[in-house]
Amino acid sequence: MDVQIIALDIDGTLTDDRKNISNLTLEALIEAEKKGIRLVLASARPASGLFSIRDQLKMEQFGGILMSYNGGRITDCAGNTFYEISMGLTMTRRILRFLEELPVTVIVDDGKMFYVTDKNGYKVEYECRNNQMQCTEVGNLADWLTFSPIKILLAVNPMKIYEVQEQIRNFLPEDLTVVRTAAFYLEIFPRRINKGQGLCDICRILKIDVRNSIAFGDSENDIPMLKAAGIGIAMKNAEIDVKKASDMSTLSNNEDGIPYALRALNVI
Repeated sequence: MDVQIIALDIDGTLTDDRKNISNLTLEALIEAEKKGIRLVLASARPASGLFSIRDQLKMEQFGGILMSYNGGRITDCAGNTFYEISMGLTMTRRILRFLEELPVTVIVDDGKMFYVTDKNGYKVEYECRNNQMQCTEVGNLADWLTFSPIKILLAVNPMKIYEVQEQIRNFLPEDLTVVRTAAFYLEIFPRRINKGQGLCDICRILKIDVRNSIAFGDSENDIPMLKAAGIGIAMKNAEIDVKKASDMSTLSNNEDGIPYALRALNVI
């Protein structure tokens, strides 16, 4: 297999449970880049939440790509946008009003700032720190919103997340979906947005056969990407459905699962 792209989920995959990239993983991926393999950071995060990792991996030097918002926005490492898909302002406001009745913390962003009704809400500070973005409290989001976001992020008690997800799924129109991106996160975004489609689009833009790609992931939103890639690899810590959708599994995000798999496949 002529591997030309390695697509990487971030949280629970590339980073360990302390949100760090190990030296072994960092060295392995830079070694792959030096062999001419492009890296794709594929995350539910806004692009700004990928910049620190982009820099650690020297991706701008090697022509890496940033896939943010689950594939809703694709840019090069200099910030040039290939494409972006948003939800639509009218529909977003309607959903925000529905969410007011559910036990969730709602977070929306414009790529530069997070907007919430309560800065002390569940996981708000965590999300700001994780993405290196500031947060603004705006009161009622549905009334205040003036832009069309790519997604709506919801922080939910893990004990209630499946119940809440089903309630939202039953409310949404056909062209929107809601997926779990962490044990405590749900995300609402256009159905045509997913990491698998994003990977296919990146390969098309770069004139690379998607069969020459490897993808790593651990969560529900990684499944389309694992299926689209030439080889989809689930981390040992991945959800059961993710492992079923993958071609193979590797060690966990705390055990340098990425370099372990790349060496097993003779990529590096």
